[in-house]
Amino acid sequence: MSSVSNLKVASNIQQRRVLILKHLSLITLTLQNAILGLSMRYARTRVGDMFFSSTAVFMSEVVKLFTCILLVWQEEGSLQRCVTAVHNTIIKQPMDTLKVCVPSLVYIIQNNMLYVSASHLDAATYQVTYQLKILTTAMFTVLILRRSLRPLQWVALVVLLIGVVLVQLAHTDPPTPPPAGAPKQNRFIGFSAALFACVLSGFAGIYFEKILKGSDISVWMRNVQLSFLSLPFGLLTCLFNDWTKIKHVGFFFGYDYFVWYLVVLQAGGGLLVAMVVKYADNILKGFATSLAIVISCIASIYLFNFQLEFQFVVGALLVMCSIFMYSYQPKAPQPQSGITIKV
Repeated sequence: MSSVSNLKVASNIQQRRVLILKHLSLITLTLQNAILGLSMRYARTRVGDMFFSSTAVFMSEVVKLFTCILLVWQEEGSLQRCVTAVHNTIIKQPMDTLKVCVPSLVYIIQNNMLYVSASHLDAATYQVTYQLKILTTAMFTVLILRRSLRPLQWVALVVLLIGVVLVQLAHTDPPTPPPAGAPKQNRFIGFSAALFACVLSGFAGIYFEKILKGSDISVWMRNVQLSFLSLPFGLLTCLFNDWTKIKHVGFFFGYDYFVWYLVVLQAGGGLLVAMVVKYADNILKGFATSLAIVISCIASIYLFNFQLEFQFVVGALLVMCSIFMYSYQPKAPQPQSGITIKV
């Protein structure tokens, strides 16, 4: 009797632990989605010396590389085994490493486009518009992975597109001009950059998923490859976009504590999501994204003089509904038990 009671207690503890992890996943995903967009918007619109977004993207990859190496070290159990594993995976398998060059380059361009978008779109509009990555991911899922979408998912994509169009057509510019010294903004440039980033995000995500499923290399080791190869692409981006300015004022011009926080946030955000996403089902991920949109809207009202209009609200609601529609997983039909009599 005592053994049965112990099993029940252990089962209850396990269920409670899973429930706590699910709620932590919801909070983490929500905050990561909302705070990153708000932080990028603030960093690109505040008065003062403006840092170079290309250098911020490069430094994020540096932070991500060292973080992933630490995670591989933890997996392997010792520094020597970690170094051996990295050497065997990256150096001794050059053809496999070259496969990761494509998403490495794409992610660098995507992250730079996100900074451009955040510079020209308010945080709420940026947050809603970036959900178009669901549409682009679905497109590349069909084209690259040859998967089929359910009818409800196609409807969700149409609803998503309508919602984003409504948000973009809404006049959400602040009633007062930006303060002196703040960079000028262009909604068309911001939307174009966000749309381009969504296309790149969809392609890179599906391509990376195909690579992951085609080998037995761990996720963290793949991220080591990804960040390691992203560094030369990121450095080339710095030289191509901002070399003249960097040469005169320095690589870390405009950096302060907030910019370093943003670098770490962008680097750790994706890794953090990868760690908790296994505890969050599709419904929780939908809640997290929707709550992030709501938080961005409310915060933008107080931080950036954002004007919440009816058309924007309708568009944002349609986007949130489309997220739940797309992630909805119908239950598989249960086989009927009992004896079937054929007539």
